[in-house]
Amino acid sequence: MTGRIQRNIRLIGILLCLCSLSTIAACSDHDDACSGKICEIKGRGTLLVGTTGDYRPLSFCEPATGEYWGFGIEMAQEIAKRIGVKAEFVKTSWPTLSADVLANPQTFDFAIGGITITDTRKQTMMMSEGYLANGKTILCRASETERYQSLDDIDKEEVKVMVNPGGLNEKFAKENLKHANIVIYDKNEEIPTLVAEGKADVMITEITEAPYYIKTDPRLAAPLLDQPFTHGQIGVLMRKGQDDLMELINKTIRQMKADGSLKALHDKYGLVYGF
Repeated sequence: MTGRIQRNIRLIGILLCLCSLSTIAACSDHDDACSGKICEIKGRGTLLVGTTGDYRPLSFCEPATGEYWGFGIEMAQEIAKRIGVKAEFVKTSWPTLSADVLANPQTFDFAIGGITITDTRKQTMMMSEGYLANGKTILCRASETERYQSLDDIDKEEVKVMVNPGGLNEKFAKENLKHANIVIYDKNEEIPTLVAEGKADVMITEITEAPYYIKTDPRLAAPLLDQPFTHGQIGVLMRKGQDDLMELINKTIRQMKADGSLKALHDKYGLVYGF
């Protein structure tokens, strides 16, 4: 009887040892599977999204409420949903965008809004696949539509061209307008109204932004909307080393293209669907 009891005790000991090893292996596997950026986001419980909040209809922050809305905001919320967390929006600006993306400690997980995919940005950061067609165009007063039919028509000393600082609009204006009077104005969302009121003649903007303003303010026009000066795409911007997050974002963009939800979002905001 004693020998049988001892054998049973040894057997129980072996089984407990095996269970312990299995548990350790399972924990190890779990840790390995949850070691990337997405694991960090899940642990935090929120996806931190950098956005300028000054770029209707892609990203706008209502001054009275602090609420964000727009095409890019909904894209960020969809990405957060697929991770299983809520999106929390963090204010950035066009002049500080790259610095904020690269800041240590991180200010946010990625930036979204009217961010054009460029080789320059991809040299130091990562950009997702494009989810929105883009290109440079102008806003002017509706009464002066015939006056501005080309870049040469704009590039004259008597023309006051207004742009926001730090982004590709300022860069485009300075590279292509050698005679026009270029005025840098801090608040991008106020420039269309200043043009409508005659305080500037032309705004350099994007085909993503111009339709919103001509729809909401009859004093404005975008005579070259169908003939943009440049062609590109807008994507998500983030620091390097977050490959798992980038993979999820690109997968989300592809799935939204395939199931029609991306086109539906374009239609909701009156944007050109270029895919």
